Amino acid sequence: MNFSNSGGWVSTPPPQDQVDDPEAWQSTRAQTQVARDEQAYLDSGPDDIGRLVADNLRELFVTCDAGPALQQQFEFHCPEFIAIHDVATHSSRKLLAGIASASKSAVKRLVIRRQGYGNTLATLEFVELPTADGKPLRIYSTEADADTTTRHALARTLLGFSTLGVVLVGDLPGHSMAGVFKPLHDDMITGPWPNRNMLLLPLSTANALVTQGMELGRGTGVNVRTTPQVSRPADAWNFISSTWGKLKQELRGLGQPAGAPASMAPPYQPRLEPQRAAPQDYSSRSTPLPLRPMPAVPTQSARDAAARDPLTRYVQQLSELTGMVSVCIFEVATGRDLMHAGASPGPEDLATHGSDLLSAMLTTSRTLGLGHALPEAAITLGAHHLVLRAVPKHPGLAMHAVLDKTHANLTLARLQIMRMDAVFDEPAPT
Repeated sequence: MNFSNSGGWVSTPPPQDQVDDPEAWQSTRAQTQVARDEQAYLDSGPDDIGRLVADNLRELFVTCDAGPALQQQFEFHCPEFIAIHDVATHSSRKLLAGIASASKSAVKRLVIRRQGYGNTLATLEFVELPTADGKPLRIYSTEADADTTTRHALARTLLGFSTLGVVLVGDLPGHSMAGVFKPLHDDMITGPWPNRNMLLLPLSTANALVTQGMELGRGTGVNVRTTPQVSRPADAWNFISSTWGKLKQELRGLGQPAGAPASMAPPYQPRLEPQRAAPQDYSSRSTPLPLRPMPAVPTQSARDAAARDPLTRYVQQLSELTGMVSVCIFEVATGRDLMHAGASPGPEDLATHGSDLLSAMLTTSRTLGLGHALPEAAITLGAHHLVLRAVPKHPGLAMHAVLDKTHANLTLARLQIMRMDAVFDEPAPT
């Protein structure tokens, strides 16, 4: 190119041999790509959100606020992804960095910009992991670089439309948990909230969080699980990846076709989702359907009556034991689960296998002529303890508990469980 004296840009004349050759333009044809429409120009893939503009960087231009714009993208593409949210901590980005380092990949960014002006509204970080089906699994952190209102809207959208929502909970006093989790619970009820699976990962003492997790899922139709305390990113990722793996297994068990979007099917009886005015259609997203309809959400008086029930208080106290992962009350004869608290294993598995174990021990006791009383057992596995015990003053019922070996002292736990027998001797609160 030559700069003319008139101040304009002029093209360098082509060589004379190219001027004379009518087919000379063909040599440049391979360098030209024709975008047939605007969508073909903007999109870099059928299921991508935003446009890839550099290594590990995508841009999404929007005409509205970042939260609603991202929701529109999720509703259109229906992607599978995991969202990691922080409560009283700033650990989600560190966890993403650890996952990226372990998988020898990089943390990527999605920059949301205002259409026409180009100013940045928000920046999200995520990692992508390879999967067996060849489609990468995307994991977002909800800790966005944005103003407070936009950050909250993006967190709500990411958790609400994720296949699995993960909440990292820092050092939070037990008396303040209800107030801290109330906005999240309100968002889950008012919706839209197609996600049906939440995982709470406590970074400090987990006792009070188990009960709070049960309250968080109450009346929402969302399956909320609480893990034992985690102290390292590797421990947190182990719980997340194992939950994701169980999700895939449950989908195969439900007979969903290969390639269907993964979503967590509740391992036990789901709650009835509250009705909402003018609900949006999420039929294109493969969310778990209720296996059995539940009764309507109980009233406050019904919940108070349940709290006065000794068996309910017994299960609640069991769930608050240090290191408790999951506990179930079941019928020994039928293997039917009656009450459950905690995370995985679910109530059906605990009840079925607990019944099998007790049956085997009873058979051995009778064969050896050692009596017919229901046995009590404490079993130590690689990373967990199992405790099987009859429920006091409830003939035919037994308790099956799973405790995390790294956090629970088996001897102390058994003593504490024995002391809880006093619950059945206490007068019902008025």
